[in-house]
Amino acid sequence: MKPMQLPGPKARALIERDGSVISPSYPRGYPFVMDHGKGAEVWDVDGNRFLDFAAGIAVVSTGHSHPEVVKVIQEQVEKFIHISSDYYHPRWVELGEKLDEIAPFKEPAISFMCNSGTEAVEASIKLARYRTERMNFIGFTGAFHGRTMGAVTFTASKPAYHRGFYPLMNGVVHAPFPNPYRPILERRPGEDYGETVVRYIEEEILGPILPPQEVAGILVETIQGEGGYIIPPDGFFPALRELCDRHGIMLIADEVQCGMGRTGKWWAIEHFNVEPDIVCSAKGIASGMPLGATIARKSVMDWPSGSHGNTYGGNPVSCAAALKTIELIEREYMHNAKEVGQYTQDALCEIMARHSCIGDVRGLGLMIGVEFVQDRESKIPDDAIRDQIVDRAFERGLLLLGCGKSTLRIAPPLSITRNEIDEGLKILEEAILLAKK
Repeated sequence: MKPMQLPGPKARALIERDGSVISPSYPRGYPFVMDHGKGAEVWDVDGNRFLDFAAGIAVVSTGHSHPEVVKVIQEQVEKFIHISSDYYHPRWVELGEKLDEIAPFKEPAISFMCNSGTEAVEASIKLARYRTERMNFIGFTGAFHGRTMGAVTFTASKPAYHRGFYPLMNGVVHAPFPNPYRPILERRPGEDYGETVVRYIEEEILGPILPPQEVAGILVETIQGEGGYIIPPDGFFPALRELCDRHGIMLIADEVQCGMGRTGKWWAIEHFNVEPDIVCSAKGIASGMPLGATIARKSVMDWPSGSHGNTYGGNPVSCAAALKTIELIEREYMHNAKEVGQYTQDALCEIMARHSCIGDVRGLGLMIGVEFVQDRESKIPDDAIRDQIVDRAFERGLLLLGCGKSTLRIAPPLSITRNEIDEGLKILEEAILLAKK
């Protein structure tokens, strides 16, 4: 496929204007300036068409500008756009009821609604401290939980997220996340590597560093996102749940990127048959409208009026979009994520067989990681070829994002078709061939 001349003149002009007025802290992968989108297709301001395998970092779960989502947003805007969380409105209550219905608890669920994933994480930190009357936490290396001060303390995927911002929140100790492709701890005979990590937490953190009776919560991404789309071994969450139960610690599942049907189930934690105490949700919950939710067991979220709040929490426009998004995911897109996700993984494994620079393909549903290495024996990460592939794919009309040291994430809208996957993977393989030269 012939590469496009990117960025085009309109895009170049807007990028120049952007540099004069927008904070340089925003990370920009490549010079894509969006004009409009439909489903898994997007067009830039110069009229160039792209397939979107990133979905705004797993946000536009129903595709760009789904007509049913657009309609409910328009209808709500015509009624009213905002009423603060000091009051009530129907969409807020309806969304709370729906989240209670799909929450991964047998016990009834209560939700705190906010604007983003990092705010959902912040609320979970405060709730765990309030509920347990304890101060300390355990997080994991490779994690990304957001950039606000509490959430960024748990974030441990890149030094840039911490540089210049110390001191961070006190009381957070990190354990290694159980990466089956890159284990770093020694397993005992017959031990699941996830169990190895939980044993490490018990033997090397609880007691030597943190008294267990002073640990409020363990905050963990069910599947690591920014860290490399890493799926833990089957034994990890059952062992972690047992550890938390034994010591009265809250298990907080960050499902901001991996939740809302992306893995073929409402919540990735459901693949492990474990119930957390608190779930953090955002990204794919409202098809691109800003919304986050901290969802907890009713017995956990028992804090009194005024202990936490949010001016825009439960915004009526975002709630309307979320209700329609959940309806569409439930009706067809969660099943599509499972079926098309498996189709995509199978196709990527065929590509892997043809290219030794791919060390691993892993995923659940439409949350798939492709890790690039210098060679499969050493498993040395090859971020240079990964970055070249992202650039060559962009020039040929495919939007991709990296994660981890050398992984590509495949996280398109849950509405994507097999034909669109085929088109995108053809571009991806062409980009791999070009990057290898």
